[in-house]
Amino acid sequence: MRIAVTGSSGLVGSALVRSLTADGHDVVRLVRRPPGRPDEVRWDPHAGTVDTASLGPVDAAVHLAGAGIGDKRWTAAYKRELRDSRVLGTEAVSRALAALEPAPRVLLAGSAMGYYGDTDDREVDESSPPGSGFLADLCTEWEAATAPALEAGIRVAHLRTGLVVSRSGGAWGRMFPLFKAGLGGRLGSGRQYWSFISLVDEVAAIRHVLDRADLAGPVNLTAPHPVTNAEATRAMGRALHRPTVFAVPPFALRAVLGDFADEILTGQRVLPKTLLDSGFTFRHPTIDTAIAAALNR
Repeated sequence: MRIAVTGSSGLVGSALVRSLTADGHDVVRLVRRPPGRPDEVRWDPHAGTVDTASLGPVDAAVHLAGAGIGDKRWTAAYKRELRDSRVLGTEAVSRALAALEPAPRVLLAGSAMGYYGDTDDREVDESSPPGSGFLADLCTEWEAATAPALEAGIRVAHLRTGLVVSRSGGAWGRMFPLFKAGLGGRLGSGRQYWSFISLVDEVAAIRHVLDRADLAGPVNLTAPHPVTNAEATRAMGRALHRPTVFAVPPFALRAVLGDFADEILTGQRVLPKTLLDSGFTFRHPTIDTAIAAALNR
C-alpha cells in the first residue's frame, strides 16, 4: 500500500515506518519543514494545510503527530500547544484526505488512554464513556476532529495508546536512566494504574488495525494486564537489579510538572477488548516481558 504517516520522526512513528518499509509498503512522510527527500510532503498543522498535490493518492494514512504530553511543564500556554497540535492537525489531515480522489480507505488517528480520565481501580474498555479532566476533554475533541474523513466515507480508527515501554523515547524512555542509577521509585501513592504496551506490540497493533477492514472507532492499544505504578516500579527494579526505595511526593511532582502532575497521580486501568476480540496476539502481555523487550532492543 501507499501510506501517509505524520509524526514519523517520533518514537512510534519511526518504528512504524521501519516496519512498513521493510515489508515493501510505500510510505509518504508528512513533515512540517521543507521536504528534503522524495518520500516527504509538506504540511502545516497550525495553518491547516497539506500539500495534497505532492501527496497524490494514498491507500491509507496513520496520523501520529502532536506535541509531547510530558515534554514540558504544563502551563496554560503549553496546554494550548497540546490541544492545537492535536485538534488542528487532525482536522487538517482529515480535510486533506477527504479531498483526495480517490479517498484513502482508512485513517488511523492517534488518541490516548487519557480519554477515560481517572478510573481508579475500575477496568474500562472501548465501550466506556469519556472521563473528566484536561486529557479526557482533549482526547474527546481530538477524536471528533476526524469528522471530515468520516463524512467522506473513510474508515477511521482512534488509537487510544497507553504508556509505550521503550528505552528509545517517550515517558518510559526517560525513566530507564533514573532506575539504572538506582534513583527510581513510585510516584505519589503508587496505587494509580499504568496501562502500558511494548513498542513491538504498539507497532504490531497499528498494523493489525490497518489491515482489518472491520475495525473502526476506538481501539485501545494497551497490554491486557495493566499494573499499578508501584508494580511497574518493582518490575523495573527487578529487571535492572536496582533498589526502588525512593518515592516522589505529589508536591514535588507538581512543582516540576505543573498541572501534568495531576494526570500522573491518577491512572487508567484500560483493557484492549477490541484487539483481543479481533484475534490480536500480544508478544509482551505483562509488564515484565515488556520491560525485558525494551532492554533487549
